[in-house]
Amino acid sequence: MNDAQPIIFALEPHPLFNSLCQKLTAVAGRIDTRHFPDGETYLRVETLVADCDCIILANLSHPDGKFLPLVFLAATLRELGASSVGLIAPYLSYMRQDCRFIEGEAITSRIFAKQVSQQVDWLVTVDPHLHRYRSLNEIYDIPCCVVQGAAALAGWLKDQEKVFLVGPDAESEQWVSQIACHAGLEFVVGEKQRYGDRDVDVTLPDLSHLQAHTAIIIDDVISSGQTILSCIEGLKEQGIKNIKCAAVHGIFANNIDDVLLQSGLVQLITTNTIPHRSNHVEIADLLVTPVLDYLHLIRRSKL
Repeated sequence: MNDAQPIIFALEPHPLFNSLCQKLTAVAGRIDTRHFPDGETYLRVETLVADCDCIILANLSHPDGKFLPLVFLAATLRELGASSVGLIAPYLSYMRQDCRFIEGEAITSRIFAKQVSQQVDWLVTVDPHLHRYRSLNEIYDIPCCVVQGAAALAGWLKDQEKVFLVGPDAESEQWVSQIACHAGLEFVVGEKQRYGDRDVDVTLPDLSHLQAHTAIIIDDVISSGQTILSCIEGLKEQGIKNIKCAAVHGIFANNIDDVLLQSGLVQLITTNTIPHRSNHVEIADLLVTPVLDYLHLIRRSKL
């Protein structure tokens, strides 16, 4: 093995693994992991990692059962002599609770960030849900790079004909407008009223001049899917017959992807940040540069 080659590990299969190995000229790390009958994790690193820079590729959607194995892997890599341990988390969890809305609530975003910062040397992620935080550096104690998925979606959109984009709410306007600018498309933005986690109403502007076009709803993450469902209904009420949806991250809680397709979507598209059948947009190219930058900085610091 070339000492300059980084080693990439994944605790579970991920659609980005092979492409990142190739694009980073990295070695595919091997691990053996399983669960004992009592549910505890067994983990063994099978690849020699002494004096090597290691990267963990982690799917952190539904994170509670995944975080301890991540801790075990990162700690074991260090104990075995890895020069550095970085984390590629295409989807970064625990960004929702960014303040204490009710007395006594845990601000889980800060707690999670502190725990991750203790395990790895750097973090690269895609479009985390930054609401009240201006950047990840407010809560993470390690170098963090946020990759924007808009470029990947804009690339896919360039192959679409006679379409317009729909942002479901005011929060999406800046993001959707950037994608529309990249792809040279018209866009509209809805007005959302949220009455609960599963009670959402989206009101859209007049779309009479776009009746013959295909609407493509754009969002950064689809979780409960209620906002998208309301947006679909609003489009159908205005006579839009062809409706697609594209998102960076597809969590699809409670099989909402099936509900969305049954509600009238022609196509449901996501990038491959989270493994899912809707993965049709490759994000690997956008991750390569920041990862190589971190590896370069680490190696320079050790000269």
